[in-house]
Amino acid sequence: MTRDEQWLLEEKYGGDLRNPHFEKDRDRLAQGEPVAYVIGWQPFLGLRIYLDSHPLIPRPETEWWVKKLLDEVTTIYSSVSTPIRFLDLCAGSGAIGCAMLQAFPTAEVYFGEIDPTHEATIRTNIRENGLDGFDELTTGESRAHVSIGNLFAPFPADLHFNVIACNPPYIPIGRQLPTSITDYEPAGALYSGEDGLGLIRRIAAELPARLAPGGVAWIECDALSAGQACCLFEEAGMRAKVMQDQYGMPRVIVVSFP
Repeated sequence: MTRDEQWLLEEKYGGDLRNPHFEKDRDRLAQGEPVAYVIGWQPFLGLRIYLDSHPLIPRPETEWWVKKLLDEVTTIYSSVSTPIRFLDLCAGSGAIGCAMLQAFPTAEVYFGEIDPTHEATIRTNIRENGLDGFDELTTGESRAHVSIGNLFAPFPADLHFNVIACNPPYIPIGRQLPTSITDYEPAGALYSGEDGLGLIRRIAAELPARLAPGGVAWIECDALSAGQACCLFEEAGMRAKVMQDQYGMPRVIVVSFP
């Protein structure tokens, strides 16, 4: 039995080999469907991220840099009494925003996602991980806010964020990917123009008007175009640097005001 089959058996069927649905799910794995979709969820920083609407599956590389971001935010804002305003842009499953809700019990967390089919999944992940509680420092409203629209469009123009985290589509159209990705994961969350920088160009142009003074933005990018992505933010008047992931590959553009 493969590792994925063992995980499937334990997590979805409680180790019961006699369950008739187990063999059907083994066939799904054999055909190349990602195990996270077959089981229905993916672990992410101690959370159970459900994938009901088949958003992009959170990757270990993303989990790694989000942990780094949370550590940095803890250091920067440890002495700040007002709640942090955080944006999970291109939220997909909402994994990044949920991690922020978990790490900072008083943070105001906004989720921005263009695909309306993912809204229910984001809300499920907030609810099922026990993250929909109310902040005692507010007027009794939930500190998690889910909005559907194109990048920053669904948010008021005067709304600024202390921390923005984004895992946008950044794969160049035409690049060959494994069929386990192309046959099952949403193309809209993968590809962004001929060079993969289509959406990142827009983010770079709009970010200065959305980042609060002293704020930071972490944007995941393609390793092969990380340098170009970094230049886009510098051309927009921001300070930008490339951060490598746990495998030594360029992975994230870290952006702030000069």
